[in-house]
Amino acid sequence: MSTKVSFLSESLSSWREVRSGLVDEVENIRATQFDFRPSPGVRSVRELLQHILEVACLVTGELTGPDTDFHRAPWPELLEMHAAHVYDAQTKKELLALLDSQMDDAEKRFIEVEDEAMYSLITNFDGSQWTKMQWLHHGIAQEMYHRGQLTLYARLLGVEPALTKKIKGG
Repeated sequence: MSTKVSFLSESLSSWREVRSGLVDEVENIRATQFDFRPSPGVRSVRELLQHILEVACLVTGELTGPDTDFHRAPWPELLEMHAAHVYDAQTKKELLALLDSQMDDAEKRFIEVEDEAMYSLITNFDGSQWTKMQWLHHGIAQEMYHRGQLTLYARLLGVEPALTKKIKGG
């Protein structure tokens, strides 16, 4: 007998896997390297992690509420509403703890949402209509995109990325 799994629970499982890989990459970079930035005007390791977290908090906060509205305030204000606490995390240890607790909070909050509610339409920043589920997947893709940036940072720092080590069996 098989157990039916919802698309939302499968999506959350995928997000957890992406987050786990991101955490592996963060653990792979020394704390003394968190101020590294590939060039002026580009986010440092720390800033990149804070950005990942602020978007994850925004996605979680907006999509799990009954009144999702990406037009309720300009982008910077929305981030402030949902993620002001993210910038309190400065050290590697604090950022890793926040990556874990944010993911736990997101799973808990999304599980409380009815699966059908994830297919309700919302107005995107550009005025287009997306479902909440589309936005959830956009948030997961955004995190994976930035995980890729982090692996490039690792390479530039002379560090073999965690996923590469894992594939090699190390």
